[in-house]
Amino acid sequence: MELFAGSSCCNTNTYLDAKNVCRQIGIPHFTYDCKELFQKNVINDFIHCYANCKTPNPCIECNKYMKFGFLWEKAKELGCDFIATGHYAKTEYSEKYRKWVLKKSNNLKKDQSYVLWNMPQDLVEHIIFPLADFETKDEIREIAKKHNLKVANKPDSEDICFIPDGDYKKFLETNSNLNPKAGNIVNSKGEILGKHNGLYYYTVGQRKGLGISNPVPLFVLGFNPEKNEVIVGEEKELYEKEITVSSINLLIVDKIEEEIEVQVKTRYSSRMANARIRQNGDIINVLFAEPQRAITPGQSAVFYIGDMVLGGGKIEK
Repeated sequence: MELFAGSSCCNTNTYLDAKNVCRQIGIPHFTYDCKELFQKNVINDFIHCYANCKTPNPCIECNKYMKFGFLWEKAKELGCDFIATGHYAKTEYSEKYRKWVLKKSNNLKKDQSYVLWNMPQDLVEHIIFPLADFETKDEIREIAKKHNLKVANKPDSEDICFIPDGDYKKFLETNSNLNPKAGNIVNSKGEILGKHNGLYYYTVGQRKGLGISNPVPLFVLGFNPEKNEVIVGEEKELYEKEITVSSINLLIVDKIEEEIEVQVKTRYSSRMANARIRQNGDIINVLFAEPQRAITPGQSAVFYIGDMVLGGGKIEK
């Protein structure tokens, strides 16, 4: 018996689609009230990050606490041995490590292994990714059409599920005590170049919306919360070679005993970068072979050995 989870959870149509598909293919459909858990672990984290000048990735928190936390616990209560999700990723038994490992999907353009690094290590062998070997979404839609599933042409969901209109600033102001507080935009020397509307309106690497006239383009480099300042600079100032990562979760080993070479992704859409990492207690120090652009606190750094996910953590700088 398996329990299936969708990729969106915040509208009635999604619930009805899942219920109807389950009825059509003859498997039971269960619903649970997870509002409080979702609020505590996903939405509150989202708000906390922006309140502390970090840029969150709520999908990662949802995967950790909802899909691979709450869902797995309910699956076990129902007597399930596996859970299945629609992520583009795969699991495979590794003879070298003598355990099941998380790997990149065959469809590298859609690969979602980056957002899965925070699952429990012992859960990997209990996850099924049915989309692992498909190259395109069209192939999957064709299978759905052959089985007369009404969701065959359902659009992909790409927005933050709890902010369907994409206006995260409005969401923050409506659902927290965050309010616009104007301050100075300064360069790395502390010289005032303009005014900002509120620190949470900006993220590292941002260029548009600064309202500053300058001979060369300026980008957000970081923040000074104590002075309520947004720090900007030229693009060359965005590059860094070293970062610190906390809230570590390792999937292949329990601890990194010595410095090792890996590839690292610092955003879902970023390219792999060669680096050396060393674990020091509860943090991992990352030294890139080449400086990386716009590394952002709050985002995740995910470590790969070949196509296997070693683990990851939250970027602190």
